[in-house]
Amino acid sequence: MPANELDPNKWVDKYSDYLFNYTIVRVNDREVANDLISETFLAALKSAKYFKGEASERTWLISILKRKIIDYYRKINSRKGKAEVRVNYTDDYNEGEWLEEQVPDQFDRTAEDEMENNELGLAILECLDSINEKHASIFKRKTIDGADTETICNEFNITPSNLWVIIHRARTALAACLEKNWF
Repeated sequence: MPANELDPNKWVDKYSDYLFNYTIVRVNDREVANDLISETFLAALKSAKYFKGEASERTWLISILKRKIIDYYRKINSRKGKAEVRVNYTDDYNEGEWLEEQVPDQFDRTAEDEMENNELGLAILECLDSINEKHASIFKRKTIDGADTETICNEFNITPSNLWVIIHRARTALAACLEKNWF
């Protein structure tokens, strides 16, 4: 198969597990992850004619999936904290209804909010110090520094599967620590 040809009939068998592992870490919901992967395959089929072969099929599918995940969070966040304001208006030229969406002002934070955020940040750092050192280091590299999977796996001499297990264990330990010490 030439580099710029796709084989959609094999996508599910070849890439679904990898795409699922990639997605579940980012959305933490099996059903949403499966939906996003299905949307990715559908979008890839629709845009297959634009595939140039400059990247592997998997890389191309991941790039589509990343956009689907971003769109998912945009959709969720666009619904949060909004209130609608409907205004009926009439002027010399027009008559109608105006719909305005009001979103909370992110700069309207109180000193109490700031203090709570600082306390949470300190609690997270304390909890990171209390969990397995290797797990904490890997968790920091992935979630705080934003390092990619391959880089982390090479640095720590681990497999991608092992990386996700460690990330999961670190999150679980952090959640337990925060629940015990912060809430």
